[in-house]
Amino acid sequence: MRLTFCAALALAAAMPAIAAVPDPVVNGRIIDAGMNHGDVMETVAYLTDRIGGRMTNSPQMRAAENWTRQRFAEYGLSNARLEPFEFGQGWSIDSSQVRMTAPRVLTLRSIPVAWTPGTGGAVTAPIVVAPLRRDRDFAKWRGKLAGKIVLVSMPGEADEPKDAAFERYDSPAITKLDVFDQPKTSAADLAKTIRRDGFGARRDAFLAAEGAKAWVSKSYRDGGLISGEGEGYAAGDARRVPGIQMAAEDYRRLARLAKGSEPVALEIDTRVTFHSADTRANNVIADLPGRDPKAGYVMAGAHLDSWVGADGATDNAAGSAVVMEAARILAGLGVKPKRAIRFALWSGEEQGLYGSIAYLVQHLVTRAPITDPALAKVNPYYTWPTRYPITPKSEFNELAAYFNLDNGSGKIRGIYAEGNPAVAATFTQWLAPFAGMGADAVVSSRTTGTDHVFMQSVGLPGFQFIQDPLDYETRTHHSDVDTFDHLKAADLRQASVIMASFLWNAANADAPLPRPPLPTRPKETDPFAYVDDEE
Repeated sequence: MRLTFCAALALAAAMPAIAAVPDPVVNGRIIDAGMNHGDVMETVAYLTDRIGGRMTNSPQMRAAENWTRQRFAEYGLSNARLEPFEFGQGWSIDSSQVRMTAPRVLTLRSIPVAWTPGTGGAVTAPIVVAPLRRDRDFAKWRGKLAGKIVLVSMPGEADEPKDAAFERYDSPAITKLDVFDQPKTSAADLAKTIRRDGFGARRDAFLAAEGAKAWVSKSYRDGGLISGEGEGYAAGDARRVPGIQMAAEDYRRLARLAKGSEPVALEIDTRVTFHSADTRANNVIADLPGRDPKAGYVMAGAHLDSWVGADGATDNAAGSAVVMEAARILAGLGVKPKRAIRFALWSGEEQGLYGSIAYLVQHLVTRAPITDPALAKVNPYYTWPTRYPITPKSEFNELAAYFNLDNGSGKIRGIYAEGNPAVAATFTQWLAPFAGMGADAVVSSRTTGTDHVFMQSVGLPGFQFIQDPLDYETRTHHSDVDTFDHLKAADLRQASVIMASFLWNAANADAPLPRPPLPTRPKETDPFAYVDDEE
C-alpha cells in the first residue's frame, strides 16, 4: 500500500518501534557530501568511458573488479575483497563487420552474439530465411542449410513507438505501481520454461550438423538498436556456429530481398576471444564496520557486469556508481553506525543473477540440491527458487536489510515494499526528508529480474527502489547506445544521498526490518488448470 506521511506515522505509533524519524543532522551531512562534494559522475565515467562494457569474466570486467575494490579501500572501508564463484568462460569482441554483397553492397548494423565463435576472417555466403524458434522447426529445414547464412527470426513488421521514448513518472503513474502482486506457482509453466532454456544450444548443434556458415537473428527492438545478448558461457557449452544479431530494419530488408529473384549474399567478418584461464567470476564486497558486533549488518548492492554492445552505463554502471558513492559518503562521515554496512557489486547478473545467488549460498542459506542431471544444466534463475526446503545459515539472521539499485539512471521516486506491508510505515518515515527531491512513494508491488529477488525468495528483507524510467526500456537497456550520454547527473546525485540515508537509518534502527515468513513449497495457484504444451 502507498501511505501518506501522516498515515504512516499513525500506523507506526501503533506498531513496535523499528526506527526513529531520521536524524536531520546526519541527513544534512549526507546531502551536503553527495550534492556539493560528490564523486558519482567521475566514478560512472571511469566505469563507462575508460573501462567500457563489462561482460562477466571479460578483461574489462576484471579491470572493473580490481578498480572498484581499490576505490572501496581508498574510501576507508574495511576488508575490500573479491568473493569468487564458479561461472564459466569470458568472451569479448575484437572486431566485427557485416555487409550485404549482393544484390548491392551495404554495411549492416550488427553485433556478434555473445559466446558464439567468430568467423576468423571474411565469410561470404547466400542467405536463407529459415525461422528456427522451436525444436519442431528443425525438420522443416533439414538438408537445406548447407553453406548458407541462416536468418533464424521471423521478420515481422515495423514496430512504431506509441509512447514517448523518454518518461518521468507523475503521481498517477506511481500510484499504478501500488498493486499487490499475487504469486503464481505452476509446475507445468516452469517445465515449459526449462525446456526452452536449452533451445539455443540445440539450435547451434542443428546448424553445425547441417553445415550452416553462420546464423543471424533480428534485434527485438526497432530504431537501429542491437544488443548481442547470448549464452554458452558454461563450461562444456561451446557453440560452434558464429551468431550475429542485426538491427531489425536491416534484417527486414534482407528478408524482403530474399523473396525476390536475385540472389542475396552477406559477408561476415567477426573476430572474438574466449577467456577461459579463470572460470571464476567475482563479487566485489567491502564493509563499513558497526559499533555493535552482535547487531548484524545492512547491505546495498548493484550489478557491475553488463552486456557488450556499449558501455553498460544505465545497466548498470549507474547503480554501481550510486552504491560506491553511498559508501564514500558514509565512510566520510567519520562516525560508526550501530550495525555494519556492507556494499556489494555483483557479477553475472545478466546471465541469471549468478553473483547474488552465490552470495546467498556462501553466506546465508542452502536450498535442496538438484538430483536430476538435466536440471543441473538449466540456468539457476529458473531452478534455484524452486528448491525446498530452505535451510538458513548462521549469518541468515545477521542481514537486517538489503537495498538494490538497477533500473537505469533515473532519480529515486520511492521504494517497492515487495509485498511486505509491515515495512511501509518505516520507509515512509525514511523518505520524508526527500519529498522535495521527488522521492515519497512506498508501493506494494514486487519487482523482478535483479539481485534482490532471490533474497526475497528465501525470506530476507531485500528491496528495490522506484526510479524514473527515462529512456531505459525504450533505448538504453542492453543496447548499443547505453553510454554515458544517457546518464543524468542530478538524478544520480539524488539517488546516492537517498541510498546513503536508507543505509544509515537501517543500520541504526532499533530493530531489523520486519521479514516475511521463511518460505516453504507453495501449492499450485490453479490446481484445475490445463496447460497447452505447444510452443
